[in-house]
Amino acid sequence: MVRAETISLSVTQLIRMKISDYAMLAKLRLSFLVVFSAVIGYLFASPVVISVPSLVLLAIGGMLVTGASNAINQIIERDIDKLMTRTQTRPLPTERMNTLEAILAAGVMGISGILILTYFFNPIAGVLSAISLLSYAFVYTPLKRVSSVAVFVGAIPGALPPMIGYVCATGQIDFVAIILFSIQFIWQFPHFWSIAWIQFEDYKKAGIMLLPSVSGKTRMSAIQNVIYCAVLLVVSMLPYFLNMVNVFGAVFMAAAGVVFLWMAWQHYRKCEDSTARVLMFGSFLYLPVVQLALVFGKI
Repeated sequence: MVRAETISLSVTQLIRMKISDYAMLAKLRLSFLVVFSAVIGYLFASPVVISVPSLVLLAIGGMLVTGASNAINQIIERDIDKLMTRTQTRPLPTERMNTLEAILAAGVMGISGILILTYFFNPIAGVLSAISLLSYAFVYTPLKRVSSVAVFVGAIPGALPPMIGYVCATGQIDFVAIILFSIQFIWQFPHFWSIAWIQFEDYKKAGIMLLPSVSGKTRMSAIQNVIYCAVLLVVSMLPYFLNMVNVFGAVFMAAAGVVFLWMAWQHYRKCEDSTARVLMFGSFLYLPVVQLALVFGKI
């Protein structure tokens, strides 16, 4: 009896560990943030009546495509992940999961996600999701070890989710979709660079250079955050001036932009890890605040 309970407990633990490994392979928490952006794009484009089944399908499809992108990223970087403290415990570096299993998981997730977005929505959404997956996994990922231009390249698939959500609802890429893309595209530079500043030494071990200055943690790198936050503030106001959102939505978006710019300026003034960390957390808050303001401020 005791032995049966012990075996049962061990099997349960193994299942939990395997689920945890797959969640880590797909970077589940990051995938949720990406899917949130896609849902925002869908809601911004949708009429008053929202189709809940469509939202669920969009979330599932987006989660699968994003999970596949993250999995392929880890397959390609499995050797350098061993060198960095923050990635050493991932399933592939620790060999809790073999490469073939990870490839199969990535393939199933990627193909399933693209098919869901194509079949239940439209071919344009499927093509955009495929572009997002392929550019992130096979262009951005290897480029990280070559040049900091990887941040620009990586910002493209990173900015596609709200556009994909919008296209799922409308079936077209128009000026509104481009604005949604642009806001998230520009936001990624201070977001990426604040993380790269904090993780500079860890990235250096693996030969990854993402800061804009070749010298690394310098005022030249920090001023780039100020510039992009200022541009982001201007671009985020376009929906108001084009009568896409009302004044209440614009106030929230402007306030978020000013605070984000102030954080970037403080980091430029001090050039410390502590101010970079504040900017990083600020970036995590900025995007959902602005995106929710877009939806609730929709005219």
